[in-house]
Amino acid sequence: MWRGVVVALRVSNITFPSATKTPVCTLQRLLSQASWYCLGSVDSFCPGTRFMSSSPKRIRTETDNMAAKKIGTHNGTFHCDEVLACFFLRQLPEYSDAEIVRTRDSALLAECDIVVDVGGEFEPKRHRYDHHQRTFSETFHSLCPEKQWVTKLSSAGLVYLHFGRRLLAQLTQLKEDDRQLEALYDKLYENFVEEVDAVDNGISQYEGEARYAVSTTLSARVAHLNPRWNSESQDTEEGFRKALKMVGEEFLDRLDYYKSSWLPARVVVEKAVKERHQIDPSGEVVLFSQGGCPWKEHLFTLEKELQVETPIKFVIFPDQNGLWRVQCVPAGLNTFQNRLSLLEEWRGIRDEALSELSGIKGCIFVHAGGFIGGNKTQEGVLEMARRTLQSAAQSPANGSS
Repeated sequence: MWRGVVVALRVSNITFPSATKTPVCTLQRLLSQASWYCLGSVDSFCPGTRFMSSSPKRIRTETDNMAAKKIGTHNGTFHCDEVLACFFLRQLPEYSDAEIVRTRDSALLAECDIVVDVGGEFEPKRHRYDHHQRTFSETFHSLCPEKQWVTKLSSAGLVYLHFGRRLLAQLTQLKEDDRQLEALYDKLYENFVEEVDAVDNGISQYEGEARYAVSTTLSARVAHLNPRWNSESQDTEEGFRKALKMVGEEFLDRLDYYKSSWLPARVVVEKAVKERHQIDPSGEVVLFSQGGCPWKEHLFTLEKELQVETPIKFVIFPDQNGLWRVQCVPAGLNTFQNRLSLLEEWRGIRDEALSELSGIKGCIFVHAGGFIGGNKTQEGVLEMARRTLQSAAQSPANGSS
């Protein structure tokens, strides 16, 4: 159940941080069974339901809940990383009703229970998560060597690294040590948070000049919510509130997709990979009982995780018309080269001509590129895969193409 709370936000217009860095490599894995709280009021959540919030927010007054915890971040121009970091924290039960104190005054920051993106300190034991100090160079990999990402962390990445598993456990009802939660944790960093880290730290995605401009990223849209240079009012409070709502909705929407669509696909692919020897003794053919499942990324990941020794060459599955397809596994996610293409003499041939040429009943087609073929039956596409494997074993030169 998604529950809603009001936003607490205070702006303090005093400047100058002061602190030193004391890096600590800690990753908290504390499981919390508390309910999840979010920005604004929302509808009840179930898989397939999108997070939306249109409820009005209010600013906490000095007389409201004086015992509430405080999240500190800097005032002035805001950026996507601290906005996202604040959103993450507001989802945890201990910070669900926290006041967001925006200031650079070290005395006011010292009163905060947790500080992000300001203060010149990275000290997890004291809940200080800044990344601007010259001595800071931490990445996900440097703090968690089992993870591969080497992008310098921003406040968003720091908070996600230390609190992300707890956050996702509450949002999904999965346990923190569940393999599925770990898959979501990795996926959301790689495909959501890491981008924010890189943009905030000025890390280019590629070398050389871009062929065209990309100006609609999440970080760019957050930046556009700051006051314009020539606006009469330079108050950033309202824009920060809008940004907090926007990044929250986008993160939850992405989580909804990964939990409701991407993760179930992984389960389907994992089952098929584990049962592949029941389909063919070679273990090089995987069967999906239902078509349309996005399988490529999961297959490559699971081959590594399950330590598959002989790479899988083909997947077979029914199409929307009840016919069957055999598709070649590509050599990688971003290539048109196959690990093993269907036989060259079959390519571009169709129907009876293909059945006569191959000696396999019910053939429908083999694409001219050799990456996919069709047959009327499951047995037919399986035989097409087997014949190709047999040919490759007899003549290794017929390998990938």
